[in-house]
Amino acid sequence: METSGYHLPVLLHEVVENLQIRPDGTYIDATFGGGGHSRAILEQLGPQGRLIVFDQDEDAYRNRIPDERVVFVRENFRHLQRFAKLHKALDADGLLADLGVSSHQFDTGARGFSTRFDGNLDMRMDTRNATTAADILQTYSEQHLHQLFQDYGEVTNSRTLAKTIVQLRKAHPLRTIAEFKSLIQPIVKGNPAKYLAQVFQALRIEVNDELGALKDLLTQSSTVLKPGGKLAIITFHSLEDRLVKNYMKGGSFETADENPYSFETPPKLFKLITKKPVTASEKELRANPRSRSAKLRVAEKI
Repeated sequence: METSGYHLPVLLHEVVENLQIRPDGTYIDATFGGGGHSRAILEQLGPQGRLIVFDQDEDAYRNRIPDERVVFVRENFRHLQRFAKLHKALDADGLLADLGVSSHQFDTGARGFSTRFDGNLDMRMDTRNATTAADILQTYSEQHLHQLFQDYGEVTNSRTLAKTIVQLRKAHPLRTIAEFKSLIQPIVKGNPAKYLAQVFQALRIEVNDELGALKDLLTQSSTVLKPGGKLAIITFHSLEDRLVKNYMKGGSFETADENPYSFETPPKLFKLITKKPVTASEKELRANPRSRSAKLRVAEKI
């Protein structure tokens, strides 16, 4: 099976194996990206099988698969339930979401996702949305920026970073990656590449409301899947992984001890198929270093 250089799908074999694909089943790939996972699912589907794919990204849409079994929904997966209903897929056999930014997005400098290129500070997965990373840097309060870098990027000196941005933005445009990098250069701590990656991650999560969208996807997954249907989610950082783990385990985003006032246990929606997250094999790590932080969790709807 060939996959283009557009985006190497991570944990491909593990995803297909854990979804236990039925040839006549209905499956949803909530993050089409380069289409690698979708193609692998289609290979297992017979003529009666169906695949609904979501991706809000224009480049992903241009890369769509010409196959009558596939329906492409050019929307954020947070609208999962609405479009699953529209396309009569409310009793799906499996749902997959790979929460990594596609390599293609990272490798297209103009999109502003990567610190390796210069380009506008954009980072919108869906270019139809109004707010860019530059808007956030220009308009958020110091407190809001501090919270953002601390929570979403785990940036060591997030308070100093927020303060510096607010001081400097009065006089300097923060439109491009190069401008931003040179302005914050004096306060970068530790390994610059890692530091900038954490800062960019925080901005990207905020621009695209990634954690809000993930919560929406998870809460709707139990409505969209039929009993016995599989939910497979690949995460790339601890914030996402915690939400997925807690939701699969207890139907809630917090663990019981995080919320001492909650006396009712939500009903169990899923049973875990993977007790521990599945991670990339040595072979895959060699072929695709980006798979290093990928974690796959799979659960079955009760």
